[in-house]
Amino acid sequence: MRSAPWAVSLKYKLGYDDSLDVVGVHLVGGIIGTVLIGLFSTSDGAGGIDGLLYGGGFGSLGDQTLGVPVAVAYSGVLTAVIGPGIKYTIGLRLDEEDEVNGIDLAEHGESAYDLHSGSSGGGKSVPAASTVSASTTEGANA
Repeated sequence: MRSAPWAVSLKYKLGYDDSLDVVGVHLVGGIIGTVLIGLFSTSDGAGGIDGLLYGGGFGSLGDQTLGVPVAVAYSGVLTAVIGPGIKYTIGLRLDEEDEVNGIDLAEHGESAYDLHSGSSGGGKSVPAASTVSASTTEGANA
């Protein structure tokens, strides 16, 4: 099952802002993985408990399933405390112009990717055809 692409696409269907795909990757992937531990774990693993499909009964599956809302609630409470602190100190968002022009340029003063030849930070651009030959007196070929 390929849940991550489906889960990431939810942000477009539901209309929430998640530029780093945290919900699709970490929340959905974490929930699925946590519940599947209750199904597939074996006593040979780190927890030492068999999951439902290895004869462990519903105990492990129930514990793992209960762990999901506990972790979501814990994360939600901490985010509700930390989020306003960030919002009122350094801010949560950039200006729309900086988002369009590129966050790397606005926040770090440089571009993460040189997509246009010669447009990055003033460094000398080396054409792709010019390569430097390695001397055979060094390295593995010596």
